[in-house]
Amino acid sequence: MSWQLTAADLPDLARGATLLGTGGGGDPYIGLMLVKQVLGDRSITILDPDEIADDLFVIPTAQMGAPTVMIEKIPAGTEPTLALRTLEEHIGRTADATMPIECGGINSMIPLIVAAETGLPVVDADGMGRAFPELSMETFAVYGVHGSPLALAGERGERVIIDTGDDDRQMEWLARGITIRLGGVGHIAEYAMSGADVKRTAVPRTLSMALNLGRAIRLAREEHRSPFDAIAETLAPTLYSNMRELFVGKVTDVDRRTTDGFAKGRAVISALDQANPETLEISFQNENLIARRGGEVVAIVPDLICVVDHESAEPITTEGLRYGQRVRVLGISTPEMMRTPEALAAFGPTAFGLTDPFVPVESRA
Repeated sequence: MSWQLTAADLPDLARGATLLGTGGGGDPYIGLMLVKQVLGDRSITILDPDEIADDLFVIPTAQMGAPTVMIEKIPAGTEPTLALRTLEEHIGRTADATMPIECGGINSMIPLIVAAETGLPVVDADGMGRAFPELSMETFAVYGVHGSPLALAGERGERVIIDTGDDDRQMEWLARGITIRLGGVGHIAEYAMSGADVKRTAVPRTLSMALNLGRAIRLAREEHRSPFDAIAETLAPTLYSNMRELFVGKVTDVDRRTTDGFAKGRAVISALDQANPETLEISFQNENLIARRGGEVVAIVPDLICVVDHESAEPITTEGLRYGQRVRVLGISTPEMMRTPEALAAFGPTAFGLTDPFVPVESRA
C-alpha cells in the first residue's frame, strides 16, 4: 500500500537509513535538512513496489562521491533534479517516479528532494539493500538492468551523459573520474527501468524499513528500553532477519584517507575493560567491508557491519568515526537475493579484493 511521508518522518528515516547504510551513504543530517528545506509542510507519496504498474517508468536518483568530501562541500540542492531532467531529455521520456539506488544517510534522501521539487512519487525499494561504494554494485545490474545511460550533474549546472551500453563497471569508472573533477561530489540519474524491472531486481521496502528502524530506536530511548533489542525486534520479520552484536568497545585508532573518489581506511576498536586485550578491526571503502575480532573474521560484505553509539544506538558513519567514541558493532544479515553467486560476484568479498570467503553472519560462531 502506498503511504505519505512528511517532514516529521525525516529524522527517523535518516537514522534508520544510516544504520542500513553500514557506515556509508553520506551524512544523514545534510540529507535531512536538504529535504526539509524543499518539502515544507507538504508530503511525498511512497509507492509499494508490489503495487506499481509494470509499465511505470522509474528513474533512480542519487549522490556519488567520497562521504568525507560531502561534509565540507554541501550540495546546492538542485543537482539531483537537474540530473533527472537531463536523463529524461536524453532518453526522450518523462519519469513517472524516482527511487533510491541505495540505503544511506543522504542517498535515501536524494530521491525525496527530487520528489519534493517535481511532485513525483518515490518507489519504496532500492538497488543495494544497504550502501556500496560503486555504481555497478547494484541488484539492478546483477539481475539484468544496466545503468547506462547515466546523467551526472554538478553544483554549477554542469551536465554529462555517460553511455557505456551494458558495461556498468566502465560506467562507474568514467562517472567516478568526472565526479573527482567536479570536486569529489556529483549527482546522478541512472538505471532507468520499468515497474516490472523494479519488481524483479530491486530490494523491496527499504525506505519503510529504514523509517521503522529509526522510529523503533527513538521510541526505545524515550521509553527507557534497550534500543538494541528494538533493532533486533524490528528486523526479525523482514528480509534482514538476523542481528548479532559483534563487539563493544572504544575507538582507539582511525586511519582514513580520501583517494580515487572514495573514503578508504580502517578503524580499531578496543575492549572497554583495559585488562581485556581483544580488539576488533574494521576495514572500509566508504562503507564497512570486513570486521575482524582478534584476527578472526566475524562479518564480511555484503552483510551489514554497523557501528553505533554503545548506549543510544545512534548510527555512526565511517567519516564520523573518532578516537574515544564508545561504540557497539552490529552484524546484520542481508536478503537472500544479495547472497546468490551472481550477487556475490558483483559486491561480495572478491569484488573488493578481499581473500576471505563470504560466510553469513548468522552462521559464524
